[in-house]
Amino acid sequence: MAKLKKIKGVIGILTGGGDVPGLNPAIRAVTIRARREGYRVVGLRRGWAGPINIIPDPKADNSRYCMELTNEIVNKAGRTGGTFLHTSRTNPSRVKKADVPDHLQEKYTDEVNDLTPEVLKSLDFLGIDYLIPIGGDDTLSYAVRLYQEGVKVVAIPKTMDNDVPGTDYCIGFSTCVTRTISMTNNLRTSAGSHERFLVLEVFGRYAGFTAMLPAMAGAADRCVIPEYKFDIDHLTELLCNDRQHNPSRYAVVLVSEGAMFRGGEMVFEDATTDAFGHKKLGGIGDLVAAELKDRSRKFNNGRAINVINQKLGYLVRSGNPDAIDSIVPMAYGNLALDLVLSGIHGRLVVLKNGRYDNLPIEVVTNSKKFVDVEEHYNTERLRPSYRSFEMKPLFIMTSE
Repeated sequence: MAKLKKIKGVIGILTGGGDVPGLNPAIRAVTIRARREGYRVVGLRRGWAGPINIIPDPKADNSRYCMELTNEIVNKAGRTGGTFLHTSRTNPSRVKKADVPDHLQEKYTDEVNDLTPEVLKSLDFLGIDYLIPIGGDDTLSYAVRLYQEGVKVVAIPKTMDNDVPGTDYCIGFSTCVTRTISMTNNLRTSAGSHERFLVLEVFGRYAGFTAMLPAMAGAADRCVIPEYKFDIDHLTELLCNDRQHNPSRYAVVLVSEGAMFRGGEMVFEDATTDAFGHKKLGGIGDLVAAELKDRSRKFNNGRAINVINQKLGYLVRSGNPDAIDSIVPMAYGNLALDLVLSGIHGRLVVLKNGRYDNLPIEVVTNSKKFVDVEEHYNTERLRPSYRSFEMKPLFIMTSE
């Protein structure tokens, strides 16, 4: 793509990390408003992989990594899930030699390379005045780096885990909770028919919000989360008691993928890591299911209780957005444009205590967001704890 001719200015937008419903509505909101205000909008494709792969030559075909966005394009995609700009977990500051783009292979020969200079060249080549990245703490941590390098960044928080610091809400969380509740309720019929335990592993990595909120809404009897290492005998006893007192003779537990047995560590699929240093979590649900069946004899008169074990996985992050993940992205996109039009950058748009606002983007890297165990989790009952909902935010739990 040749260098874009400026009108009032050029706004770049990208989506990074895991897909969630609500990304396309956010892209639409930014694009419609920006074009109405006299800006051009360039979609950087495949997350941070886009700007490191762009060749800054007017004769080069860069259509695989960037595209001009129009009302027609975003209106068509705006009601759908996923991201039509595509995504990746690329970290330009830590690119393995094998992943360095072909046109840069001779320049970057270390085992791990910082390609930030190439990102800056690409943004300059495209004439981008403001960059709006939409992502979780990994994607946005690199946005902080670019802001420190002088790029005018306005960030939008997205992750079904709802663990970006500084904001009560991240795009994708509501749909995740909605789907988890719905699928758990669907699976109850099988659990009840066979009088079994129902073990459901959900995404969440280091934060337990995706297990806590569905459990609080009544989708599960118990939940185990990364913030508190649980005793498996205790969990088994609680579930046996839940099953005994349920007329349909079943009990449900939601297991966050980052949950840990007391005395144990997180369970990973393998030892490989992504560009941000994270191992792929997965498998704790299988271990919990096996232990529950074996240990249930102790609390069920010597008879083992069979288990239905299901990993919800990508089912809760796929498909179309729910109402909240259609409305919040629209508001976030317009908030971002409000800042751009005011000449303000280096900010993260947020929801705080039910109101839209913005904070310094550095909040993403200066803090962490986890479930407050003392405030929100009953370690004896292994389920959410709540004493009063007065003056709480919509989704109850924040890290503050």
